[in-house]
Amino acid sequence: MSDGSVQQRWQGQPVVPVLQEQRVDEILAAVPERSQWRYRPRHVAPLWRNRTFRVVAVFAVLALCGVVILALVRDQTGTEGFLVGLGLAVLPVPALMSAFRWLGRIDPRPWQNLLFAFAWGACAAALVAILANSFATRWIAGSDPGNADTLGATVIAPVVEESAKAAAVLLLFLFRRREFTGLVDGAVAAGFTATGFAFTENILYLGNAFGEDQQMGTAFASVTVMTFLIRAVMTPFAHPLFTVMTGIGLGIAASTAPGRRFRRIGAPLLGLVLAMGMHALWNGSATFTRYGFYIVYGAFMVPVFGLITWLLVRARRQELRSLAVELPAYAEAGWLSPDEPLALASMRARALARNAARQRYATAAGAYRRPHPTAPYGHPHATAPYGHAHAPAHAKHPKEAKEHGRAAARAVAEYEAFATSLAFLRRQAGRGTPDPDFAARELELLHHLWQRRDVAGPALAYAARATHRRPPGFPPPWPHHAYGPHAYAVAPAPYPYGAPAPYAPPPYAPYAVQSYVRQPVPPYTAPPPHTPPPYAGPPYAGGPPA
Repeated sequence: MSDGSVQQRWQGQPVVPVLQEQRVDEILAAVPERSQWRYRPRHVAPLWRNRTFRVVAVFAVLALCGVVILALVRDQTGTEGFLVGLGLAVLPVPALMSAFRWLGRIDPRPWQNLLFAFAWGACAAALVAILANSFATRWIAGSDPGNADTLGATVIAPVVEESAKAAAVLLLFLFRRREFTGLVDGAVAAGFTATGFAFTENILYLGNAFGEDQQMGTAFASVTVMTFLIRAVMTPFAHPLFTVMTGIGLGIAASTAPGRRFRRIGAPLLGLVLAMGMHALWNGSATFTRYGFYIVYGAFMVPVFGLITWLLVRARRQELRSLAVELPAYAEAGWLSPDEPLALASMRARALARNAARQRYATAAGAYRRPHPTAPYGHPHATAPYGHAHAPAHAKHPKEAKEHGRAAARAVAEYEAFATSLAFLRRQAGRGTPDPDFAARELELLHHLWQRRDVAGPALAYAARATHRRPPGFPPPWPHHAYGPHAYAVAPAPYPYGAPAPYAPPPYAPYAVQSYVRQPVPPYTAPPPHTPPPYAGPPYAGGPPA
């Protein structure tokens, strides 16, 4: 297929550079220098080496806020109450963080952003909320002492707390714009911020409840248990649910074209107002009637939680579908194989590809392959493990072999992350919000994919066939011996990061090794070789590029 045909087929979308083996060096020569890369493997540079002065300053301020807020909470609850509240408040945090991390697994965001969101909610937002709520309650008590607590909980607290939490999501939206591309990103950032805020607030409430139990002298801490059940078991999603409304609004703004200013400005404001309204309704539920809390919980909170969960899961599935829509352009240009877009659009196929690469490379490095029942020693199907008298020279220690496997799985994971970023970059351009340096970022991502294709390509192709995901009109799957039950019959592909050459199996000498076999071994008949049929589709007639 010519360049013009690709341009005609993808009219209205950014042109994909067509892969030609003789022009690979020329195409990738436009990739910026390594110091200017925007996409880097997660394991290349440790976190502490990538922090700028601004990041250090922000986290220093958050740490200072954390020290102040913990001192204020300890002053209100006492040392014992603070320790009890801290121990109980930690329990729901891992579950909430894991849920939001799972939501953003398709294109995982850096832990720096998520750590910043959690720290902002637990330290800065909580400090602002405590100081502002206390000041507002005292000010209202001067004019209306009887309604000061009610007005503070239903009017002041929702406005102050939701505004303080929304500030973290807004900062990520403004200063991490490349990593804030849609609704899911906004929900994940908001969820981490609200989880941190709820963590600090639970310390305060549970610590005060423990103090009440001590004052009453009850043997069974009934107030503490009831507070824990309500805040950590029944409603751990309350604060995340409120703030997610703001995150959804900012996510809609991130995916909206610049020309639609009303939507870009109105969606975040509407999300913030909804968050404040839901928070006010929740705080005021106990003052409506005797059973107001249970009515609001069952008739409003649970249905809204289910609706928002369905909306976010649906948005997550749409992100997966976008990979199957955007990446075929690069497959037609030759940068990807026809199987890869559909494999990358399935989380199950991704995990299968990582596991297959890990097992294959660890097995090859350790020189331990599952022996065939009739294969004698010395045959590739019966390679001895490390330390055995008949182990080949390239056999590695089991620990080193596992490290080879982990490196291969990491290469596949990086390949998946870069391909996902490439699809989202193209999707953003298709929406009318292209990145200013779209061409440079595209070439940089293609450069990273090209470096890892020898390891990730066969693994993803195997995963696509194993999960029965094939492009329309593509031939049915054929036996693929690089992975799967016959993996021990084929030597692996070379490592991508300067590792040794492919491990060659020892020569087959059926009679030279008979002396090491205690009983007669029937002759072994190797299976016939299976090669894939040539792919005659455009643009590379005669088979995919090497």
